[in-house]
Amino acid sequence: MISQPSRHCTVELQALPSRIGQVRRIVSAQLRYWHLDPLIDPAALGVTELLTNVHRHAQPDKMCTVEIELLLDRLTVSVHDHDPRMPEVRAADPLATCGRGLAMIAAVSESWGVRPDGPAGKTVWFSLPAPSPAVALPAYPLHGAMPFTEVQGGAGRYADPALADGPAHHTVVKTPARSAVVG
Repeated sequence: MISQPSRHCTVELQALPSRIGQVRRIVSAQLRYWHLDPLIDPAALGVTELLTNVHRHAQPDKMCTVEIELLLDRLTVSVHDHDPRMPEVRAADPLATCGRGLAMIAAVSESWGVRPDGPAGKTVWFSLPAPSPAVALPAYPLHGAMPFTEVQGGAGRYADPALADGPAHHTVVKTPARSAVVG
């Protein structure tokens, strides 16, 4: 039985230098929202390296899709591009300023790989172990809100009997909060 559903986020973009930084911030914000702060640095490093590879090497275009998915105790980050050529791990010269991306991903991740998609391109992915157990998110996170239930006639009451007359400093919640971050 799966105790927590999958959490999933997808971003489609053109892998240009200005967009790579934006996606790194999106991934960081999403992981923070999922309470996976310890994974922010390795995930941001990995997605930066994968998007840089798309920018430098992918043909015929730089369009790609970044996906992050948390399933139970594993975070998987993947980048799909339209270039069917497989990436290669190379031994970089000690003074070279490039050529270490996949080696860095291998060093910071639990596992990584490439999934060919025929002429449609490929997906390069890496996985990170999530802190165990991954923190469950409340249904509607509202700081300082008190539970409120509807009763007949449109009136309401607080779930806590001590607050039956209504607190002077608490918020009455009748509709769920919405987040700007998908998750």
